[in-house]
Amino acid sequence: MYTSQQQPLSPALTSRVIRRSPIYYGWIIAIAATLGMIMTSPGQTYAVSIFLEHFIVDLGISRSLVSTLYTLGTLVGSFALPLIGRQIDVRGPRMMTVLISLFFGIACIYMGYVANAVMLGLGFVAIRMMGQGALGLVSSYTINQWWVRRRGMMMGLSGLGMSLIGMGLFPSLIQWLIDDFGWRTAYPVLGISILALMLPVSYLFYRERPEAYGLKPDGMAKKASDAGVEDVPLLEEEWTLPEVLRTPAFWIITAGLASMSMLSTGLFFHAVSIFSDNGLSAAVAASAFVPVAVTTALVNLLGGVLVDRISARFLLATALVFQAVVLVMAHSLGSVSMALFYGVALGATSGLQRAVSTVIWANYFGRLHLGAISGVTTTILVAGSAFGPMPFGIARDLMGSYNFILNISAIIPLFLAIVALFLRRPQK
Repeated sequence: MYTSQQQPLSPALTSRVIRRSPIYYGWIIAIAATLGMIMTSPGQTYAVSIFLEHFIVDLGISRSLVSTLYTLGTLVGSFALPLIGRQIDVRGPRMMTVLISLFFGIACIYMGYVANAVMLGLGFVAIRMMGQGALGLVSSYTINQWWVRRRGMMMGLSGLGMSLIGMGLFPSLIQWLIDDFGWRTAYPVLGISILALMLPVSYLFYRERPEAYGLKPDGMAKKASDAGVEDVPLLEEEWTLPEVLRTPAFWIITAGLASMSMLSTGLFFHAVSIFSDNGLSAAVAASAFVPVAVTTALVNLLGGVLVDRISARFLLATALVFQAVVLVMAHSLGSVSMALFYGVALGATSGLQRAVSTVIWANYFGRLHLGAISGVTTTILVAGSAFGPMPFGIARDLMGSYNFILNISAIIPLFLAIVALFLRRPQK
């Protein structure tokens, strides 16, 4: 049975910004949180990969060591996310986004001053924890709080902006900054941009759940009745974190998403090297992010609409099959056209993965403990992404190519795609 027990009977907070908004404030939330997701880019693998060759050459360290440091940095950084998720539940997204943005901006500035492997590893911890992890977590959380019935569509629209601007433009922007000013200037510029944009946006526009201000998710209005005015019921089933962890559905979904996070991160992290092994230039590798971004955006938008209408297990299984295809394709990029087709397939994988991962936890388990639940799931997904670059880098150093690791890795998503087809929505 679904309930709406988390909704307060009267508003506990007031906000001049919300009161004066000419439209439902959830739209403002969606725009602000989408900017937050875009600004996670300096901590995302598609951005870090542009710096990879410069780390190797300027710091005088091997590809295997950089990959290992990235793995450890991502893994260590993920350990803080359950705590951050619980703090979002307790302190609200506004305060937490201000703090996260501050620390993330400082971490990016620090990256311009790394001088050795130890400093680089510490930098990876900071940018992965604050960027890919915490800022993405709190931004997704905020949209999920303000939208329920149209959650998939709103997360799809948000993903459209994230993909086109974040994944589509940031790699080229970073490459331009590196070419003109050097990589040690590029990262601090990104950090200053985060501070200049996200600190005011998060303070001015991020807000708690709509019920705290006397509003309803999705902008649903009140309806008249003989007894006066009563709320249109919002039916949600609320789960605690321990209850969620006991469901098979949680572990099936998490395993599928984490495997894609791991394997896609490995592909993104070593993108320039993979393209080089196929006889393609770094410029072609950077340009391949454009079809990745466009396809991710379009598929994410379509997936966001579909996830509200069809079973999540079909979308998850489809994404896993695409992931296996991409891995097999990665060692056969013999031409620019093949590279662009590879980008499209990789974008389809990322788009479907995001469509499922951003809404399924709130859809299945409610909003009341979403921060705690998302903190754990984000930790697992970020930790999964940590293990992508290292085996790819080690295999390349030992065997001289990525072919073996790519073919072996393709077995993982194919197996999980079959398992995902047996997924059933948990009932409390």
